[in-house]
Order: sequence, then structure tokens, then C-alpha cells
Amino acid sequence: MSAGIPVGLVGVTGYAGMELARILSGHDSMELVRVTSRSDAGKKLSDIYPFLLDMPLGKLEITMPDVEDLAKSCKLVFLAVPHKTAMDIGGRLRDMGVKVVDLSADFRIRDREIYEQWYKVDHTREDLLPEAVYGLPEFYREKVRDAMIVANPGCYPTSAILALHPVLSEGVVETEGIVIDSKSGTSGAGRGAKVGTLFCEVHDSFKAYGLTTHRHTPEIEQELGVAAGESMTVSFNTHLLPIDRGILSTTYTNLKPGVSPQHVRTLFEKAYGNERWVRVFPEGSLPETRWVRGTMFCDIGFVVDQRTGRLIIVSAIDNLCRGASGQAVANANLMLGLDIEKGLEMAPFMP
Repeated sequence: MSAGIPVGLVGVTGYAGMELARILSGHDSMELVRVTSRSDAGKKLSDIYPFLLDMPLGKLEITMPDVEDLAKSCKLVFLAVPHKTAMDIGGRLRDMGVKVVDLSADFRIRDREIYEQWYKVDHTREDLLPEAVYGLPEFYREKVRDAMIVANPGCYPTSAILALHPVLSEGVVETEGIVIDSKSGTSGAGRGAKVGTLFCEVHDSFKAYGLTTHRHTPEIEQELGVAAGESMTVSFNTHLLPIDRGILSTTYTNLKPGVSPQHVRTLFEKAYGNERWVRVFPEGSLPETRWVRGTMFCDIGFVVDQRTGRLIIVSAIDNLCRGASGQAVANANLMLGLDIEKGLEMAPFMP
């Protein structure tokens, strides 16, 4: 069997890097030829991820990040590094003609000033913002195919945008007063050791965090504004669940007068009836995080509260797969001319 398309991964030691290694270990059309980490350079990939022991990918040596070596060796590079770092490495790779899928926030926000307001750093590659494509394939699939830089969406925004896009784009809910109440597993906080995400701090507890200040807010408002055709302001509220992985978002909207539950269902089915990875649940059934664990699925259910006039939408994704690395692979598939589903047909981890 011939080797796959050579790709690289900068930042292999975090949870997103770990998930990318897991997915690419079974991808028959991409070959991971470079993995980098400043802290673990010189080790084999199986040294830090024993699940790759005795697998070909496990023998790959981790190296220091070297943009020129990545450009010579790879057709596409995944960046699983913090914001600010990504714009530098990604910009240089783009300048050398290498395709980039960036899992950070550096190219998601189209307005430089808004990015700098929320992330508190200067954006040094503003020139690339107009060409970077927001990598939510349900809405930007064709643009992703032709892109050199794809801004991989955040995990929370993926769950919120997919839930709201059909009803906002069709104008059946009010654009004011939307509340997005989201809960994430602890892997969403990253792999670095922090007191707030230690087992004893998280286990058997449940807390809110980042209220009114979460950095995914402008990304959500940007894309919902595209759907609605007007500027959007939403109340986005985040919570930490005592689970490893998964996001459940409950979104509260006000239905416009005369909109029936049947019409809402028609809009969701119209939007996602041909989308492999969005599953609209039948009436009386709502999503759970366990049914999407380790997959690309976004499960959506909704309830119309006739008493209050609210449409309540529930969406569930796996924050590491659909919310990060799996979505990155889907975007890379499109950029490299492959079937979008290549390497991503995974059943949920159960129980």
C-alpha cells in the first residue's frame, strides 16, 4: 500500500494532539510524518502515548518545532498550540505554500480589533484573516476545499452554532435575548496541571466559570450574525462537568408569533437532512453526551414551550473529536481532496 499524504502536527502532547494521533493512526490516506513538542522532543510517540505501542505511528520521533522542516516534509500541518503561537507558525507555513489547519483561535475572528480585545494579544498576521476559512463544514464546505488556512472552530461554538443556525437563518426566532447555557467535560480545560481541574476539585461537583468573559463569545456571535444577517449579542454561559469529555449546550430563544413546533422541525430537517454528522432527535427525545463520545456527531433535540413562547434547543458533541481534532481531520480531508468522512466513521465509546 502506498504511503498517505504527508502531514505534520505541531503540539502533540495536549489532549487535541492526543486525539489527532488517535484518529490519524487509523487514517489510510494521510500519513503523520512530523510531530513536534518542545518538552518531549527526542522521545517516540509511543513513549508519551502507550496506546500507540506496537503501531507504526508509535515509532515516530517527536522533534522540536522547525517550520522549514515542516514545510519540506508536509503538504498540510495541524497546529494544536496556544493562541499567538499559532499565528506565527501558521503564517510562516502559509507563506511557504503549506496548508494549515489551526486549532487555536488565531484565525477564527475576522475582526482584528475584536480578537485583540478578547485575547489580549496583538494579531501579527492580520493580512491572513480575510483568507482564513472558518472550518464548520456544514456551512463552509466548499470554501474549505480551496483554503490554504482553515480556522478550526472552538468546541463550545460548534455546539451552539449548529443548534441555532437553522432557526436564525430562517428568521423564526428573535435575535435578542438568546441565552446559551453550555457545560463541558474537564478535558476542555486542557492537559496542563491546574488546581481547578484536579480530580478532587472536579469530582462530585458542578460549577460555573467564565461568566460574561468566555473567549468563545465573539466567535459564536460572529457566526450567528452571519446566519441571522445582522449583528448578534448573546448571553453565553459556561460550566464545568465532572466528566472527561463532552459538551451539552441548552439554548433558550424566543419564538416569533405563529411559528409551530412542526415548522421548527421542518427547518432542522431541511438544514441537516443530508448532513452525515448532525442528528436531529425525534420528538420526546433529547441528546446526551454519552451518545456522541469519541465521534463527529452533533446531536440536536428541541422543545417548544407553548406557555412561555420559548424554543429550547439541546445539542451535544464530543469536545475533543467534533469540537477539535475530528473536525480538524474533516477539514484536512476537504483541503487535500479526500472524502470528508475519511478516517472519521467512529461509533461512540460506550458505556
